[in-house]
Amino acid sequence: MDNIIVLKCGGSSIDELSDSFFDNVQSLINQGIHPVIVHGGGPAIQGMLEKLNVQFEFIDGLRKTTDEMMDVVEMVLTGSVNPTLSRRLNDHHINAVGISGADMDLLEATPLDYNKYGLVGEVSHVNVEVIHDLINQNIVPVISPIAFGKDGNKYNINADTAAGAVAAALNAKQLIFVTDVPGILQDGELLEEVTTETVEKLIQNNTIFGGMIPKVKAAMKGLKHNVSEVMIVNGKKSKMKNKKTLAGTTIKNAKLAVATV
Repeated sequence: MDNIIVLKCGGSSIDELSDSFFDNVQSLINQGIHPVIVHGGGPAIQGMLEKLNVQFEFIDGLRKTTDEMMDVVEMVLTGSVNPTLSRRLNDHHINAVGISGADMDLLEATPLDYNKYGLVGEVSHVNVEVIHDLINQNIVPVISPIAFGKDGNKYNINADTAAGAVAAALNAKQLIFVTDVPGILQDGELLEEVTTETVEKLIQNNTIFGGMIPKVKAAMKGLKHNVSEVMIVNGKKSKMKNKKTLAGTTIKNAKLAVATV
């Protein structure tokens, strides 16, 4: 199926998504583009863990997930964040349905390193038929990054990783990271297209700095397998570049960019 884009909505930006973002998603749909949304929920998970006095730690940027924490993670992602985002889409007349990656074997996972990270997994299989069935009914899937393993365990999947796996499995034309920034800026001007090589140079010369570094690095991690380009766009002040593209920064693999010149 052509014209699929995967939108990864970060947990910190979901509550701040503007009406214009949803209007622009509808515009893309009107142009025959099929969005699939994968969301995170880190801040909400952390807030609930603190409220319940559940101790947690981060290792290599990943929240180590115990059995006790896994119940909280699923409760927050599937029971709160997912229906909230799905409802906002429906409020803007976009047919959307929330679904957990653990439903209908949508996402299958293997443990990243159980002794080190606990129930943190990486996606080993995506049941694309489930997603295609929803798209064929003109329904936007809204996926929470929970997955089952063949060992019977439920796994917490990093949302960036889940979105990249879904995009690759669907042969998506774009993987779009929806953030709270317009994209990569240089001297106050938006860079509409860059290569991974350019991004590394911009990090080295401090053009990209602070909280923007993990955003672009997460985006570049999406450039794997069948994903040829990723975008960073603003969900708070969403704009369209043209009828079929959101405004933001497109990042392409340096080798692929050279090959297509």
